[in-house]
Amino acid sequence: MASLKLTAHVFILFLSLHVCCCSTIDYLKDPVLSFKQKDSMLPMISPTVTPQPFLPLLAPSPLAPYTNTTVPKLSGLCRLNFSVAESLMTVTSIDCWSVFAPLLANVMCCPQLKATLTILIGQSSKETNVLALNGTTAKHCLSDIEQILVAQGANDSLARICSVHSSNLTDASCPVIGVNEFEDTVDTSKLLAACEKIDPVKECCAQTCENAILDAATRIASKASDVLSTDGAHDLLPDRSSKINGCKSIVLRWLASKLSPSRAKEVLRGLSNCKINKACPLVFPDMKHVAMGCGNGISNRTACCTAMESYVAHLQKQSLITNLQALDCAASLGMKLRKSNITKNVYSLCHISLKDFSLQVSGCLLPSLPSDATFDSSGVSFLCDLNDNIPAPWPTSQGAASSCSKHVKIPALPAAASAESGLYHDGVMLSLLLASAIVLMTLLN
Repeated sequence: MASLKLTAHVFILFLSLHVCCCSTIDYLKDPVLSFKQKDSMLPMISPTVTPQPFLPLLAPSPLAPYTNTTVPKLSGLCRLNFSVAESLMTVTSIDCWSVFAPLLANVMCCPQLKATLTILIGQSSKETNVLALNGTTAKHCLSDIEQILVAQGANDSLARICSVHSSNLTDASCPVIGVNEFEDTVDTSKLLAACEKIDPVKECCAQTCENAILDAATRIASKASDVLSTDGAHDLLPDRSSKINGCKSIVLRWLASKLSPSRAKEVLRGLSNCKINKACPLVFPDMKHVAMGCGNGISNRTACCTAMESYVAHLQKQSLITNLQALDCAASLGMKLRKSNITKNVYSLCHISLKDFSLQVSGCLLPSLPSDATFDSSGVSFLCDLNDNIPAPWPTSQGAASSCSKHVKIPALPAAASAESGLYHDGVMLSLLLASAIVLMTLLN
């Protein structure tokens, strides 16, 4: 697998140059900022195939890493044991690093943050014997967790970015929050057997753990029905599906209490990635100008592709996405285009590839399996697939095929494409360093 270990400095540099100096399409065609690639399609391989070791393309890191190490101001009113998940919170702060958090929110930051919250409460239940916090304590604990993460360099708006509220740490109207009552109600041995260790690929299709969680949540949610049924108060019951969803958080916390923090993280992140890769996170703006340019059987190819490139350029400014999300996005956009009476494959006509749907940092698509950012002497970095252009698949009239179909093979992490470094000229390199310095100084002020 050919990958790029993208550091904070280089990422900010690329992003600033992309926004300030050129259009998205011009950026993609700039030979100075491109990497040597073949014009062939990657072999379609099963997602169960283990990716080959990557060859990192080390970009220059001329400036010292910028870090934020302050002493958090804690409330003193939260009883969660932060020390049991110290390393986990460090990973969370890096995944949610100040600059990256909004761009990695969907794939890395928010799933890791929510897993951390679940594990903290789950581990705490060993002492408190309850799997939820009350409203007041939840507010203090969420604030303290944010303070700790921000002190380690995380974005100071994580709650807003990830739509996390103190209510997410409470019982969510689930009638069972006590550990003893939970274990008396649920077949815990069956639950633990299904979720103690999951295969992050097979689980997404078989849903062995997910079904066990649903069964446990349904059982504890029904406790309220049993109690109220004796009083004839069925009309007072909240929506059943909503209650079951609320009880799922209780089930996950119980699981986190029975597993080590590192193993619990693997399970929780694996489950979240199943949901992440099933949907396209991008917002599709109005496509009237595309319909006009590509309508009438595409009478003018230049006008059509200009409209498509302009439209895709808006998508490329939103966020970094995974390989499988890119497939979802290509399918979703393709279906919308078909509904706009665009029947010809404009992806092929205009050379639209999967990586065109992701934020344009050297055409970065993130791995479809759970991954984390890392921190080293060069700063914060994460892995991007640096692969050949994989043509975006045009949907058929039946829509996109499921990646879980036995007859469908999807691109896993890309095979080796090129292990050569970017082509930097001396004059351009000086400009890049100056731009990087300006951006970093702005961030530090």
